[in-house]
Amino acid sequence: MKPSIQLRLGQNLTMTPQLQQAIRLLQLSTLELKQEIQEALESNLMLEIEEDGQDALSVEEGTSPEELPEESATAPQGAEGSQDSIPEELPVDANWEDQYDIPAPRAQQGNNEESADFLARESQAETLQDYLHWQLNLTPFSDQDRGIATAIIDGIAPDGYLRVSLDDIVSEMGDEEIGMEEVLTVLHRVQRFDPPGVAARDPRECLLLQLEQLPAELPLKPQAEKLLRDHFELLTGNNEARIRKQLKINTEEVHQVFSLIRSLNPHPGSAISPPDTRYVEPDVFVQKKNGRWLVSLNPDTMPRLRVNPEYASLVKRADNSSDNVTLKDHLQEARWFLKSLQGRNQTLLKVATRIVEVQQGFFEQGEEAMKPLILKDIAEAVDMHESTISRITTGKYMHTPRGVLEFKYFFSSHVSTDNGDQASATAIRAHIRKLIVAEDPKKPLSDNKIATMLSNEGIKVARRTVAKYREAMAIPPSNERKRLV
Repeated sequence: MKPSIQLRLGQNLTMTPQLQQAIRLLQLSTLELKQEIQEALESNLMLEIEEDGQDALSVEEGTSPEELPEESATAPQGAEGSQDSIPEELPVDANWEDQYDIPAPRAQQGNNEESADFLARESQAETLQDYLHWQLNLTPFSDQDRGIATAIIDGIAPDGYLRVSLDDIVSEMGDEEIGMEEVLTVLHRVQRFDPPGVAARDPRECLLLQLEQLPAELPLKPQAEKLLRDHFELLTGNNEARIRKQLKINTEEVHQVFSLIRSLNPHPGSAISPPDTRYVEPDVFVQKKNGRWLVSLNPDTMPRLRVNPEYASLVKRADNSSDNVTLKDHLQEARWFLKSLQGRNQTLLKVATRIVEVQQGFFEQGEEAMKPLILKDIAEAVDMHESTISRITTGKYMHTPRGVLEFKYFFSSHVSTDNGDQASATAIRAHIRKLIVAEDPKKPLSDNKIATMLSNEGIKVARRTVAKYREAMAIPPSNERKRLV
C-alpha cells in the first residue's frame, strides 16, 4: 500500500486539568488532604492560611464554586485588572507542568536522609523479631547455635508461631554437621524465651509451653498437661464425658482444667507485636439538636485558605516579564485549588446529609434498624454520578453518637421481607449477633436454626447466607461455640 495522509474527525471525552484536580482532591482522605494542602502552601506563594479577623478566600459551606470570588476581598484594584489576561479554562490536552511554572514541593526537591522525617523513623514499634533478637544477644550460644537460633527467629510469624519447617532450617544452614537434632536442641532453648509459648509449631505445643512455665504446685496442672498432650482432640470437641473418663476427675475438676487452659494465650506474639494503630479524624459531625439530626463539616480537617492580597496586587496587566508571568501562574493555580476544595466540601456535606436522612433509624435504634442503601440511591438523590459518590465515600469518616463510622458502613445489600419491605445486610447481621449472644452456651444455635428464627421474624434468608454473615463477623460455628461451663 502507498503511504498517504488522511484527516479524520472524531469525538472523545477528555478531562481538563481543573476537573482532574477536583477528582483527585475528592478521593483524598483527611490526612492525605492535609498533606496536599501543606504542599500547596509551600509551593504556591499566593496561598496563605487565614488568620483570625482577616478577610479571606476561605473554603466554607454555603457558597457554590461558581460564586467563589476570584481573589481576596481585600485585594487592591490592580489585582482585579489582572483577571483579563488570566484564562478561565485550560485546553483539555494541557498539563499543569506545561502551563505554569510552579516549583515542586519541598518534600520532592530532595531525597537525602536529612530531609526524611526523623520522628517517623524513631517512632516505629518494636517487632517480635526485634524482641527475640535482643534476648538472643543476652543468651550464651555458640556461633553455630546462634546461627540456628537466628534462622528460627526469622521464621517466627507476628502471632508467635514458627511458620518455617525444621527441615527447611536444616537445609538453609548449608552445613553437613548440622542436623535435625541440633536444630531441635536450639528450638527448645528459643521456646524458653519471652513471651511464653513463642516458637511453637501448633496451638497444642503453644499451650503446653505456657503450662510448663507455670508453678508446679498449681492445682490440676498435671491433668491440664495430659489433656493437651494426649487428648487434644477431646478438648477441641468439648467432649466432657470422655475427658472425665480419661483424666479420672469429676465434673467440677474438668471445669477447673478448662478455666486453666482458657487463661493461656493461644497467640503469644500479639502482646509484643500489636497491630498498627491507625488514628481516624472524622470528616463530618452528626449530632441531634432540637429533635433533628444535623450534619456539619469538621473545621479541624483543614486550615482556612485565602489568596494573599499583597502578592495578588503585584500582578500587572499586559506585562509579559518572567516575574509577572510567574505571579499570574501562581494566582490562577491558587484560584483553581480553592475552587476544587470548595467543591469537595460541598459534595462531602451533601452526601453525608443524604446518608443521615436515609439512616435515621440507625441513629435512633441501632444496627437492627439499618436500611438497605447503595451508591445509586445517593447518586440519584444528590444528582451526581455513582463514581463521584464512590470517590467521596472512600476513606471518609463520620463522627456520630454511635461512634466514628466510615461512610461505606452505611451502604449494604438487602433481602426482601414478608411484609414487602427490605432488610439490609447490616441489620441481618445485627439480628444474628443478638440471637447468638442470647443463646444457651450448652446448646448453641445452628445456622439452620438461626435461619428459621429469622424467618419467623419475617426475614427470609437461607442457611448458607446465615453462615456467610456469621463468618464475616468472625463468629465460630455452633460446635465450636459449645461450652461446658
